[in-house]
Formats: sequence, structure tokens, C-alpha cells
Amino acid sequence: MGHINKKQYLWLGLVSALAGCTSVADMVGYDTETLNQNAAKSYAQVLNQAKSKHALDVSSPTAQRVYRVFNRLRPYADRANQTGVRFNWQMNVIRSNEMNAWAMPGGKMAVYTGMVERLKLTDDEIAAVIGHEMTHALQEHSKQAIGGQFLTGLGSSLLVGATGVDGDLVGLGSDLIATKPFSRHQESEADAGGVRLMAQAGYNPQAALTVWEKMNRAGNGTSIAILSTHPANETRMNAIRRILPEVMPIYERNKR
Repeated sequence: MGHINKKQYLWLGLVSALAGCTSVADMVGYDTETLNQNAAKSYAQVLNQAKSKHALDVSSPTAQRVYRVFNRLRPYADRANQTGVRFNWQMNVIRSNEMNAWAMPGGKMAVYTGMVERLKLTDDEIAAVIGHEMTHALQEHSKQAIGGQFLTGLGSSLLVGATGVDGDLVGLGSDLIATKPFSRHQESEADAGGVRLMAQAGYNPQAALTVWEKMNRAGNGTSIAILSTHPANETRMNAIRRILPEVMPIYERNKR
């Protein structure tokens, strides 16, 4: 084995000590509470922009359906929260032809009317979309992305001395508050958690398949915003099918 110099030893020690990307994010100042607070500020800016364009939808039948589904799911999302920080869940519906939906850290969410209306989503399918996005927030996938980005930076010699991080990383957390492409593993986690939330709230988990089938058909040759960050494919849908025998009995007990 070759000689390990002081810088390599420091790097190996850091990698050993930081067991996982979430821990890295905590250590560089993007702990759950801070990240949620930053997301809330970004969310307020998004809402203000939507208001200025008269795009916030609070009263249409589409908006009422989204709010109703969201409110049924929210208590089960609260029970599933293992982050140690209480989420202040918020949902807003944005009037737009764009087919999109997202969740920021801490449970700040939006659904675009185009998602519901162009795909003619049922309430069960709306629940599939919302439950999936809720799980991204509950699993802190954006926080994991920050940790992964920071580790990549360390690997590129962005560690400055023993006290701080490179100035180029200062804006990293706010950049990653926005929806970013998630890994295949994270998408699988969101699918699994989403169908469980659906079943607990009395929505049919089979709708998690039909909503992605609709998006696949609609996305044939068409750009769909949510598909850029949530790629739908047969492998993923087969994984959902494998989960159904576990969650369908939960749904049968809770369906309304």
C-alpha cells in the first residue's frame, strides 16, 4: 500500500465520518430545519409570481378536487414523517397548461391545472401524483442531492482548509430547493411511499399505474415538464405492480 499524505488522510477521514449524503448536508449547514425554511422562502416567491400573473387557482372545480385529495393525504404524510422536524404542508394550484406537479422540502407543494385537466385525472390519480411528491419531501431527496453535490465538490478539491467550503457552493442549497431530476432509487422510494399514502387515505393504489400510463401516452413526442424530473418507464411500473399486493389490503380497509 502506498503512503497516504495528510490531505488524502483528511479526505478519507471525512468520507468515513460522513455516513451518507444527508449527514453531509447537515454538516455544511443544510440541516432539515434550515432547508425547510429556505424552501418556504422560495415557495413564497413562487406564489407571489403566480399571484402577479393571476395564476393562483383557489376556486375552480379542478382546484377544489386537488385540495380535497391533498387534505385527505396530509394526516398520513404527517404520520410518515421521520425527519424529526414537523412539516408545515401547503398546497397551491397554479393555473397553467403545463403538466407538472412538485414538492419542495418541508412540504411546500403545487399542482398545475394542466396536469389534471389535460390528462383527465381521476381523484385516485391525483392522489397518486400528490402522494408521490409528498414522499419525495418526506424522504428528503433534495437534501440528499445537496449532500451528493457537496461530496462531488470535495472530490474535486473544493475543500478549503479545515474550516470552510468553497464559495461556489454557497448557493447550492437554494438551487436544489427547486425540483431536480431524482435518481432511480429515489423515484422507487417515492412510488412505494406514494402508493402506501394513497392506500391509507382510501385511494386506489392501482391509479399509480394508470396515471403514469396516461403521462407516457401524452408524452409521446410531447414535452411534459414532470417527465423531465420523473421519468416513467416499464421497469418503474413493474415495480409498482409488485407493491400492489402489499398495499391493496390497506386500501380495502380504508376505501370510502
